[in-house]
Amino acid sequence: MKASFVLNGKTYEADLINPVDISIPLKEGNENPNCYYAEPVRFETIKSGDFVGSVALGGSVNYQAITLTPHGNGTHTECYGHISSDRGATLNKCLNRYHFIAQVITLTPIREPNGDMVIGFDDFQSEFRDGIEAVVIRTAPNSTEKLHQQYSGANPPFMDGRIAEFLCEKGVKHLLIDLPSVDKEVDGGELRSHKAFWNMNGNIRKDCTITELIYVNNDVQDGLYLLNLQVTSLEADASPSKPVLFKVKEY
Repeated sequence: MKASFVLNGKTYEADLINPVDISIPLKEGNENPNCYYAEPVRFETIKSGDFVGSVALGGSVNYQAITLTPHGNGTHTECYGHISSDRGATLNKCLNRYHFIAQVITLTPIREPNGDMVIGFDDFQSEFRDGIEAVVIRTAPNSTEKLHQQYSGANPPFMDGRIAEFLCEKGVKHLLIDLPSVDKEVDGGELRSHKAFWNMNGNIRKDCTITELIYVNNDVQDGLYLLNLQVTSLEADASPSKPVLFKVKEY
């Protein structure tokens, strides 16, 4: 099954048979990536009178309450409401398209004199190609430890803020990264990359999103893909999400 489409005068063909899921499945407990000291994901069996929501415990169905923190427990997509006082700024209102031409780029963070590990602007710019709508950044080294990495208090790598400024200038609407944040874990509230990407000091880019804590397997090659960005219908600034890539050919 293939789909052909035209974007900015260019024709693309997407292979819909072989999707590449770049989200991290959420599990109960501590086997999820965790950042900003979020509580572990909890699955709680619901009980009421003689009813028990567990087939294993004798119930007729499985029925659970799930407690999670979108920003801290795993793959999530956020809108500008994440850093805005506008209570109406929800992802469900901001994200109104779900398919985009995306470029996967692999970059190695550089250690700065102060010890920070930063994705360099020059490295990014040299790989970027014009005409795309989304960028997927995979950092190297890229081990499966990212599937359950505990990032809180570890000062994980982050992006040079000039990358976000560049993406804003280029009109790229969706930024996906395999780190817990595009900004430094503790930066005194500066949030340079978040603010620059959404252009918070100008005409706010309300239809743009940032997705963090993805995982792009090593067998996925850098290049162009069709991105399907799936989220739950929550009136909140962020949602657990399931970004999926489809390899494309350009004609």
